[in-house]
Amino acid sequence: MGQRLTQIATRTGDDGTTGLGDNTRVPKDHLRVQAMGDVDELNSHIGVLLCEEVPGPMRELLVDIQHQLFNLGGELSIPGFELLKAEAVLALDDALAHYNAQLPRLQEFILPAGTRAASQAHVCRTVARRAERAVVALGRQEPLRDAPRQYLNRLSDLLFVLARTLNRQHGGDDVYWKSERLARG
Repeated sequence: MGQRLTQIATRTGDDGTTGLGDNTRVPKDHLRVQAMGDVDELNSHIGVLLCEEVPGPMRELLVDIQHQLFNLGGELSIPGFELLKAEAVLALDDALAHYNAQLPRLQEFILPAGTRAASQAHVCRTVARRAERAVVALGRQEPLRDAPRQYLNRLSDLLFVLARTLNRQHGGDDVYWKSERLARG
């Protein structure tokens, strides 16, 4: 793993490149850097979600997810390195099953709305999907393990379910899409 930074403004990126964890330099618009940035942005949005009122067990889950996303970012920063373990994907599967079992079955599409916490969970979900797309694009260019892609895929599903759960936390509900076609049907 690369050295920890003691100086943030190194000016080494002024030429439009950035250093990876294996000490190679790549352009800042490289697919690997894009994927790393999207994962970092997702982690930051989860940090904003944690500023909201979130039940204790969900808070613990989200903090663990932040750590796993940091592992994922580290893995992306070092080609060929493994930091995100397959168990992390299984933990998301378990959390998804747990929270989804508490929700009523969806009959209609819902809007990314409701409480501030639920709305922020939806923002996290959309950023997770973007990060997943970036990892898929990188995987078409360079060999990647399955776990990073699977983790982001499961995480976006879980964030959708958590948004629904958070809307119910204070007695609310999903915000349903008012489709003209469905209303006529």
